Amino acid sequence: MPAVTAAHKTLNTGQHGNNAALADIERLLHQDPAAAEARAIALLQEQPDEPVALLYQAIALRLQHKPKQAAGLLSSLCERWPDAPFAHLQHGLALRELDDIEGAERSFERAVEARPDFADGWLALADIRVANAAASGADEAFGRYAELAPQVPELRDAAAALGSNNTAVAERLVRQRLSAHPNDIVALCLLADIAERHGQKADAGQLLRHVLQMAPGYARARHNYAVVLLHESRVDEALEHCERLLADAPRDPALRRLKAAILAKCLEYEQSIRIFEELLAEDSSQADVWTSLGHMLKSVGRRADSVAAYRHAIALLPSAGEAYWSLANLKTGELKDDELDAMRSQLQTSILNDADRTHLHFAMGRALEERRRYDEAFEQYDKGNQLRQRVQPYDPALLADHVQRSKALFSSSFFESRSGYGTPESDPIFVVGLPRSGSTLVEQILASHSGVEGTTELPDAVAIAASLDTREGGGPAYPDVLEALTPERFAELGQRYLERTRRLRKLGKPSFVDKMPNNFAHVGLLHLILPNSRIVDVRRHPVACGWSVYKELFATSQNFSYSLEHIGAYYRHYLDLMHHMDAALPGRVHRVIYEDLVEDTEAEVRRLLDYCGLPFEETCLSFHETRRPVSTASAEQVREPINRRGIDQWHHFGAQLAPLIAALGDATETYRPVNKPA
Repeated sequence: MPAVTAAHKTLNTGQHGNNAALADIERLLHQDPAAAEARAIALLQEQPDEPVALLYQAIALRLQHKPKQAAGLLSSLCERWPDAPFAHLQHGLALRELDDIEGAERSFERAVEARPDFADGWLALADIRVANAAASGADEAFGRYAELAPQVPELRDAAAALGSNNTAVAERLVRQRLSAHPNDIVALCLLADIAERHGQKADAGQLLRHVLQMAPGYARARHNYAVVLLHESRVDEALEHCERLLADAPRDPALRRLKAAILAKCLEYEQSIRIFEELLAEDSSQADVWTSLGHMLKSVGRRADSVAAYRHAIALLPSAGEAYWSLANLKTGELKDDELDAMRSQLQTSILNDADRTHLHFAMGRALEERRRYDEAFEQYDKGNQLRQRVQPYDPALLADHVQRSKALFSSSFFESRSGYGTPESDPIFVVGLPRSGSTLVEQILASHSGVEGTTELPDAVAIAASLDTREGGGPAYPDVLEALTPERFAELGQRYLERTRRLRKLGKPSFVDKMPNNFAHVGLLHLILPNSRIVDVRRHPVACGWSVYKELFATSQNFSYSLEHIGAYYRHYLDLMHHMDAALPGRVHRVIYEDLVEDTEAEVRRLLDYCGLPFEETCLSFHETRRPVSTASAEQVREPINRRGIDQWHHFGAQLAPLIAALGDATETYRPVNKPA
């Protein structure tokens, strides 16, 4: 290659080619800029016309915080090579460091004029326009950069690592990119994706808001932000962002699917079903859409149609683990022998991804348990849980610490001194406890009353609690922060909860059920912000409940459930906190023991309704006839009359459940209150 062409390539890309001397200088640039400068000067004495050595000398000067000298060299280089984008980029960076914003912007514009596919040039131009408060121009430049970002090596490799669920590698590459380019909107979106996968939804939302402030036209960021808002149950905001995207791309399948998911969260199941059906009418080969449709049909009680949808998905994609698990999780013996064989065959393939493999193990476990092949069933559940634990790790110390700090804060005197705090409305009935404790059954009983509306598992109380945790900003942790809150603040938080949940109340009834099991950790907060609300704690025998949790594959938020030891410890911490709250707030929490509800349903239902201030209604005993959407794992079970099937199933797995029983300790004796009110 002629020398001029090689130089032009380097000035175009910033890479030195095969020149050993230049390679040595480039290596030194970020290690020892002064040494790189000396080497470049030495090379220029030998080869005065070597433009790349001049470029590297200028970069070395800039890295030594000598932008004025660097800008002088780069100015002459740009005059000599006016179509060299990398030289213009470096000139712009030097001018920016001299606070010559307009000059820097002109240099970056020349860089992308010389090379329209220059990703870093567009990013630098967008960045300088943000600094220059040129919002529309910045958004346009960011848009061009986002189109070209896949050519950036760190971003390409980070995306590939995320595709393989290797978040550690992806995060290292993304942070490496951001250290040099803090406003790289694509890198920030990737970092938000990583944060969300780690359960850090607040961090993900903050990153995406920052991106949208700089680049409001960046559709990917707006889509991802809508997803974060959806997961936080901020459905109105999520729908607003989704509609904004649909205004520009009304037929985009991914956006329409997002809208369908948001509508489902708004309990608008029929609209959601209609969108999924329209998508399948346009393209019936989408296995994942068939699965999503199956979920919606199951929620509204169209069981046969949901089964058909799941089987459509499997026919299209034999490795569709979620569809198999969804069939199995109907808990009605739906999986046939040939489907069991098909799942076993899929599990023997090496190309199966972890998500499908996990779903298939759980589905196999359910199918084998229904066939009374208990040892084989446990093996499958165990394999699925081990896979899930790797993806969703759990730290039991976090709950232990929360319980200890809650016990230290929430004394009788603490609550007495705050009597009358909060907002006076009595609308919510909180149903708390552990998953798989019978909470959906209690919700269905309550929702069968003419004065009560069932909603779903609402994350709003958890979100309010999270918003109060100020430890990362140097303030007190939650719940300790509650000690300093004013009466007005508690009332505001109560109103915030009521406002956030108002959209989900479709029927205008006086009361509604919030069946979020995890709210047991926030009973103190709920009492302070909504003192006239009702709180119902549903308990089931700890081993029966723990085993049922272990064999359930939750979508999110129950990371403790993938280890028998963690489940046992979690249950004990839950009991510890609830026993303390009973002592600090006697009679505030009503307790339902699942086994008692099964044995004497009417008596327990009467006690429950009396606590809630509701007159007895026969419809609460025929709850299985109540037609309402149910989206939890117990959807099919609460559409049947009450029965004893779930009480003793764990006995079939006695030996394998030893780690759970050991971790529970005396919880098997203490879970039932000694003196339950009559």
